[in-house]
Amino acid sequence: MKYFWWIAQVLCFLISIFFFVFGIDLIRGAYGLDDPFSFIMTFFAASFIILISLAFSLVFLIKMIRVYRCLRPSKAQEDRS
Repeated sequence: MKYFWWIAQVLCFLISIFFFVFGIDLIRGAYGLDDPFSFIMTFFAASFIILISLAFSLVFLIKMIRVYRCLRPSKAQEDRS
């Protein structure tokens, strides 16, 4: 059961990275549109997708680093043994 948390965090991190790549692809595709309204709407939607996916990936990464640091024994405890 203790490994389920790590698997869930890594899976959520990978999903957020997927949406980041999807947002970049979408923003590149926006430049190929002819209609100015469609360009603006697609550009802002892609920017929003990139912003949210980067925020989530940063949150998941920070959570994993904090838990890893808490689980790892400190150097003071290693020196005593």
